[in-house]
Amino acid sequence: MPVNPWLAVTGGTAGPGYAARFAELEREGQDLHGEARRVDALVREKLGRPGDVLDAGCGTGRVAIRLAQLGHRVVGVDLDASMLDEARASAPELDWRLVDLVELRLDRTVDAVVAAGNLWPLLTPGTHAEVVGGLARHLRPGGLLVAGFGLDGEHVPFTLPDGVGFPTLADYDAAAAAAGLELVTRSADWAGEEPYRDGGYVVSVHTREGHL
Repeated sequence: MPVNPWLAVTGGTAGPGYAARFAELEREGQDLHGEARRVDALVREKLGRPGDVLDAGCGTGRVAIRLAQLGHRVVGVDLDASMLDEARASAPELDWRLVDLVELRLDRTVDAVVAAGNLWPLLTPGTHAEVVGGLARHLRPGGLLVAGFGLDGEHVPFTLPDGVGFPTLADYDAAAAAAGLELVTRSADWAGEEPYRDGGYVVSVHTREGHL
């Protein structure tokens, strides 16, 4: 299997620096919880209460930890041990799992999957459709897949390895459709307020057919 772009770029050692950078942003008063706020609102709109959420590519746990603070039952999954070490240090009581998403097999389904942090362009080449299909299978009927990612080098703060191109939004939509997901809404921001007009960053909300 090809090397994962994230691990190729970072060497699997980015956790401490990544955590320190977001800690500094928090000290500066920046809002770090837009993704969690959006997912929380979407799940509560569906269920009328907190739900079960999978944070796919959870990194240092920023989104998952905030969702847990808001009352959701969360599992965070990442393939970078250095990132998960930071997540476990911050919230040892939560369910953190070291696994490539292409191999993910939870023992339960969830109400929502959040994929933030540019997960889509950083998946291992050749696994994109398989990963989306696996995430869809972890959704209960009516569950939501909420994904935000950059589509070009200007909107992804990493240089992809030589020979690795950016997967397109059309690729993502095709993978979602093949997985039985339907598009609910799409925006250019996590607040869901700025309409998406073919820009370099997109947030998509898909649902699995059925009712929660």
